[in-house]
Amino acid sequence: MVIRYLLFLLLVSAQAFAQTKDPSPLNFPTPKNVEHMLFYLQRDPNTNTLIYALNFKDNGSIDSDNPIRPYWIRYAEKGQQKDLGYIQRKFAYGIDTKALGKDKYEFRFVSYKKLPFYLNKYTDKTYHVSVTINNITIRVRRLFVRIVGGSFWLPNVKYAEIEGVEESTGKAVTERISVK
Repeated sequence: MVIRYLLFLLLVSAQAFAQTKDPSPLNFPTPKNVEHMLFYLQRDPNTNTLIYALNFKDNGSIDSDNPIRPYWIRYAEKGQQKDLGYIQRKFAYGIDTKALGKDKYEFRFVSYKKLPFYLNKYTDKTYHVSVTINNITIRVRRLFVRIVGGSFWLPNVKYAEIEGVEESTGKAVTERISVK
């Protein structure tokens, strides 16, 4: 429930904040050499990171029923990979996907189904995820949720950010979404 609320707040469009206001005190690692990673999600209160990676079948083709595989890198522990638990998968960080055509998918976080993200194969034969926030289409690299206090079921979410590249210009962009 709490995670559903977090992602709901992450994805709700609201006015942008200045990016320097209330940064997290944590020093988050940037995932490196992660095979088939599309984007990652980080949030307070620890550095554990969710990876969203392409999901392949045994024959090497994309699994069209589940093209994206979310899992943890537990940096706050020993840096091991771990699958999402049932509650995380069904109510928070899991995704529902539908095919839109060859190499094209729409997906939504199970916690907030109103905002569609898109997985597409581009002309360079690589897959990327995009989302439109505040009339800007972003090729997503990182999602971040800032949490200050609260409880497991009702965290105090200060803001959410979507980082990536603006598709129309190729420039780095971070859209911060107010959740107050």
